[in-house]
Amino acid sequence: MYVIRKSTSRFDPTSSKLYRLSRSRIERFRECRRCFWLNERYGVDRPGMPAFSLNNAVDALMKKEFDLHRAEGTAHPLVPLKHERMEEWRDALRRGIEYHHKESNFSFRGGVDDVWTDDAGTLYIVDYKATSTDKEISLDDQWKQGYKRQMEMYQWLFRQNGFTVSNTGYFVFVNGMSDRKAFDAKLEFDVQLIAYEGDDAWVGDALTDAKACLMSDAIPEVGERCEFCPYREAAGSQLKKPSSSAYETSTPTLF
Repeated sequence: MYVIRKSTSRFDPTSSKLYRLSRSRIERFRECRRCFWLNERYGVDRPGMPAFSLNNAVDALMKKEFDLHRAEGTAHPLVPLKHERMEEWRDALRRGIEYHHKESNFSFRGGVDDVWTDDAGTLYIVDYKATSTDKEISLDDQWKQGYKRQMEMYQWLFRQNGFTVSNTGYFVFVNGMSDRKAFDAKLEFDVQLIAYEGDDAWVGDALTDAKACLMSDAIPEVGERCEFCPYREAAGSQLKKPSSSAYETSTPTLF
C-alpha cells in the first residue's frame, strides 16, 4: 500500500531547521524537479521499485572481500582505506558521509560503497555495480550518466569533510557470465575495473538550486526524460472525463 510521507519529515519553507537530503534525492532533482518538489514538499513519492536482490548480494560480497584485507592489513591489487568511520560512511539508509551545506541549510549525505587510498593518503571513491551482459561494459549509456553524478557527489562530500580526494574514481563492474554450459547452482562473474575522471563543481550549485525549488510554491516543470509525470497527467486527464458510470466518484486533483 502506498503511504504519503508524514508531514514532520517533509520540507517546510517556513522552518529554519536543518533539512536532511540524500544523494539519491538530489539525483531525483536532476532528473525531474516536479517529482522532487512533490516528494519533498508533500511527501508524494514515485511508485516503489522491486529490490535488486542479486545486485545487493554481489555488492555485499564485494565489500566483505575488501573488508578482509582492510582488517588484516594484507595486500590487494587496490588498497582499501582503513578508517574507523567506514561502516558509518557505507550505511546509505541511516548515516553515510554527511555535510552541512550552509547556503541551503541542507544536511547532505550519501552512502559510499568503498574508499581506496594510495601511499600519499589520497582517497579514491569506489562504486560497485552488478550486471549481466555480453556487450562491452562502458559508462557511455544515457542511463549510466547517473552513475557518474553519483560518483561526483561522493567525491564532493569527502572533500567537504576535509579529505584529499582524487578526481579519479573507480567503478567495479561484476558481470554475470551467461555463456556457461550449465548453471550448476552457481553463477560465475567477470570483474572489470573502469576509471572515471569526476568533476564535482556542480554539486554545491545543485543544492542551492534545490533549495530555491523547494522554497517556491509554483509547481516545477516536468523533467525532460521523466516517465512518471506524463503518466500522472495522462491518468488525471482520463479521470476528469465525463463518465456515465453509476459508480463515478469525485475526481482527485493530482497537481
